[in-house]
Amino acid sequence: MAAEFRHQSVLAQEVLDLLAPRANGIYLDGTVGGAGHARLILEAAPGSRLIGLDRDPAALERAAEVLASFEERVTLRHRNFSEAGEVLAELGIDGLDGILLDLGVSSHQLDTADRGFSFRADAPLDMRMDTTETLTAAEVVNTAGVEELIRIFREYGEERWAGRIARRIVKVRSERPISTTMELAEMVRDAVPKGHVPSRIHPATRVFQALRIHVNRELEHVRSGVQNAIELLNPGGRLAVISFHSLEDRIVKRIFQEQAQGCICPPRLPVCVCGHVPRVDLLTRKGIRASESEVETNPRARSAVLRGVLRRE
Repeated sequence: MAAEFRHQSVLAQEVLDLLAPRANGIYLDGTVGGAGHARLILEAAPGSRLIGLDRDPAALERAAEVLASFEERVTLRHRNFSEAGEVLAELGIDGLDGILLDLGVSSHQLDTADRGFSFRADAPLDMRMDTTETLTAAEVVNTAGVEELIRIFREYGEERWAGRIARRIVKVRSERPISTTMELAEMVRDAVPKGHVPSRIHPATRVFQALRIHVNRELEHVRSGVQNAIELLNPGGRLAVISFHSLEDRIVKRIFQEQAQGCICPPRLPVCVCGHVPRVDLLTRKGIRASESEVETNPRARSAVLRGVLRRE
C-alpha cells in the first residue's frame, strides 16, 4: 500500500516574502508537490489564479485535495516545470506575476519505500519522480558501462570513490542482477576503503543522489526550467527557487547572475558595444537559509537554499 502523502513546505514565510503575491495575479508553482506553498500563495492573494505542475502523479492527487476549496482558481497539470511555457500556451496565458520552483525530492517520495529513493528500507531500485517514465535506477546500475557509472557518480554525486564503487557494481552484476536499495547501499559500503567510511552520513548517500539526478535528468531540467521561467515573467514578476544541493544551487546562482548582468564586453574595450542589458534584479544577494527553529522541526530544511529575482520593466 502506498504511504499516506506527507509533506512539509520549507522556508514557507520566506517564499511568501520573496514572491510578494498580490490580489488577482497569476502564479505558477512548477513543483506543486503537497501544495503547501501553493495554498499559502492563494490565501495571501485574493482572486489570484495558480497553475500547479508536477511530474509525480501522486503529488498531483494530493495537491488536488489540499487546494479543493479554491476550485476555479487552480489548474493542475502532470508536467515538468521545464515545460511551463507549453502549459501556459495551452491555457492562453501570456505571462506570470510569480513563479516558485521547489527543487529536489519530496518528503513523500523519500518516505514511500517502493519508490526506491532511500536505503532506509529495502525496496526496488526505482527512483523515478515521474512513474510514467521508463528509465529506472536498476536499469542504470545493471546496464551502464563502468566509465559511465564513474561519470554519473563523480558528476552528480561528487563521489570520491566513484571508480572503486563502479567497478564493484560491475563485478557483482556479472554474477547476479542488482535490484534493491539495500543491495546497492551495502555494495557501496563494501567498496569504500576501510577507514574512509564517513561517520556523519551513509557512504551510499552520494551514489543514491547521483543516480536519482541521472534517472530524472534533474540538472538538465533545472537549467532549462529556470531560464524559461524568467522568460515567462511579466515585468515586475518574481521568480523564487529553492535548491537542496550544491549542484542545483550553482546552476540557479549562475543563471541569476548572468541575467542580472549589464555589459558583457571584454574589459579592454573603451566603450560598450554589446548592448547587453540586465533582464532581472537580484532579490537575494546570498541564498536564504532556514532558521534553526525550522531545521529542528523539519530536518530536510537544513540543506535548502532560496534565491529570487525580479523581472525588469
